[in-house]
Amino acid sequence: MRARPTSPRFAALAAWAACGALAGCDAASAALRPFHGVAYDPPAAAPALRLPTSAGRPFDLARATGDSGRAALVFFGYTHCPDVCPTTLADWARARRLLGADAERVRFVFVTVDPERDSAAVVRRYVAQFDSTIVGLAPSRAALDETLAAWRLAAHREGGPDSAYTVAHPAQTFAVDAEGRLRLLHALGTRPADLAADVRRLLD
Repeated sequence: MRARPTSPRFAALAAWAACGALAGCDAASAALRPFHGVAYDPPAAAPALRLPTSAGRPFDLARATGDSGRAALVFFGYTHCPDVCPTTLADWARARRLLGADAERVRFVFVTVDPERDSAAVVRRYVAQFDSTIVGLAPSRAALDETLAAWRLAAHREGGPDSAYTVAHPAQTFAVDAEGRLRLLHALGTRPADLAADVRRLLD
């Protein structure tokens, strides 16, 4: 009887299982293990992200990752956010501590989607509450709209025109590898330990 062809997915899972039973296979099994985030398949070059930081310095994601050999986590939120944003940044701070020395090779980037209320000073104070190394980006409305279009994202006000409005925005964290490619999407609530584990793999 002729053998049936083995699917690539089955072959990978079989290799992972076999390798797990042998000594010295840690690196190989880690390469086959699924990420905790949703993977881009295939990975794609990260869209442009060139905006001023809350400290007034220019920031360019391409130079911060691919040109420097660092990975990055990118999140679009705002400082008046009641739940998603503080939860995400608190999880980032925990993940950064878990990364230990590897944290120096990762940029954590918060982009405000509420330029009308989030001045550079407001963003700077906000991100510092969670971790002093988080890069806060404070674009103008025009620069933000251009950036959102490049990333194919949307953010818009909800509620009345007064200062109590909320902003609908993406809840995911975008993970960019050390070659400047979009690799993963992490959902809100991803455990800091899982986030740190994925980032370490992107640095390998």
